[in-house]
Amino acid sequence: MSKLYTTDLKALNHILKNDYIYQKPEWFRYRIQEVIGEGLVVVEGDTHKHQRRVMNQAFGPTQIRELTDIFIEKSLELRDIWEREIRKQGAIGEIDVLAWMNRVALDIIGLAGFNYKFNALTEGENSGELNRAFHKILANLVKFSPVSFLRAAFPSLRWLPTRGDPIVEGAHSIMENIGRDLIATGKQDILHHNKTDRNSLKNKDLLTVLLRANMATDIPNNQRLSDSEILAQIPTFLSVGHESTSTATVWGLYALIRAPEAQKKLRDELLQVSSDRPSMDELNALPYLDAVVRETLRLYAPLPFTFRVSVKDDVLPLSTPVRDKVGKMHESLQSVEIQFLFAFKQPLTRTCTTWGEDSHEFRPERWVSIPEAANAIPGVWSNSLAFLGGPRACIGYRFAVVEMKSLLFTLIRAFEFEPAGPVDDIGKKFVVVQRPFLKSKPEAGTQMPLKVKLYQKI
Repeated sequence: MSKLYTTDLKALNHILKNDYIYQKPEWFRYRIQEVIGEGLVVVEGDTHKHQRRVMNQAFGPTQIRELTDIFIEKSLELRDIWEREIRKQGAIGEIDVLAWMNRVALDIIGLAGFNYKFNALTEGENSGELNRAFHKILANLVKFSPVSFLRAAFPSLRWLPTRGDPIVEGAHSIMENIGRDLIATGKQDILHHNKTDRNSLKNKDLLTVLLRANMATDIPNNQRLSDSEILAQIPTFLSVGHESTSTATVWGLYALIRAPEAQKKLRDELLQVSSDRPSMDELNALPYLDAVVRETLRLYAPLPFTFRVSVKDDVLPLSTPVRDKVGKMHESLQSVEIQFLFAFKQPLTRTCTTWGEDSHEFRPERWVSIPEAANAIPGVWSNSLAFLGGPRACIGYRFAVVEMKSLLFTLIRAFEFEPAGPVDDIGKKFVVVQRPFLKSKPEAGTQMPLKVKLYQKI
């Protein structure tokens, strides 16, 4: 199999724009589909275009503005829990911020995504029948077995059973039953209020807004999503909206313990806000907070790469000619000769030619004047590929950015963060997303313990 690893901007832009030609590999979609069904992340071509058209309203700026109260409310709940824990431990507490960020992100996506209460902050990360079922399926996905590999690689062998199949089937049944109940409740709520105008709903979760958009009278029947398509979006919301945002926020705290002067500068800006319950517009009006989020996602994108296969013949343009193994120079490549394309985000976001000699450093100030070369990066947000770009760009990027800002706003105002041990002991491990772990304790799994103390205003 021919493989291409590239950070070439012209090639990446072409790949991301032409989603009917460059698609996720079938084996990868099969594995993801085992977890989340035929949701927006999995489907390709006309099906993806159709689903996205209906779902766009649920992720627009108006709806995210209405959901910001949930982000802030849960951030404040986390703040209060940490404050009690610190007082219990003494002047300074040691907190695994990754575990707690997973909990708060789970609560947020439950309420904001489909009006479901996980209560993970109070009852633990394994709270909620829906969450337990989802994580059983996820655990089976990341667990390697020869049969799972064969089933993914060879469709004709998907009849082969594995030990995990009964567990996965039972978990899927639980998720589907809960999902159908959530959809039925959402529809009843819409019909009860007798408002199917897509522009009239506020302060509602993403699922309800999606249902309302799908039930609107001005949508032809052939453009509506089926209940099974809507059902597939619930685990999609849960996986994408939970894992990536929580991890990105943790990497933000990591960056700030490595740059204490940036942490102080951010806190000084945040304390200028008189309320601890800012709106989305107030959060977005904070320039240094915005720069910290952008710089975090530049250096520590939860998903550091993506990959595609070419499903039809195409010519892949290059901004920089390449020399092949026999010495011939190419200004473009025939995609029919390339069966596997790896698009790396992280090297691209750290190149000196784009970001300067300090490209590997966390320096939010660089966003005051963005380098000209960064304008060529084909991302949907902030001269970055953190949320990809083109027709398959992350539909929930506004949700993720405002949630991340809400958490950092609340936590940096209330606490000072310091390393709990040698900073170099913190490594990266790819488990669904790029997570932190301690090199000295790899057997303990992913974690990010930090020293946290209450901020005392002088």
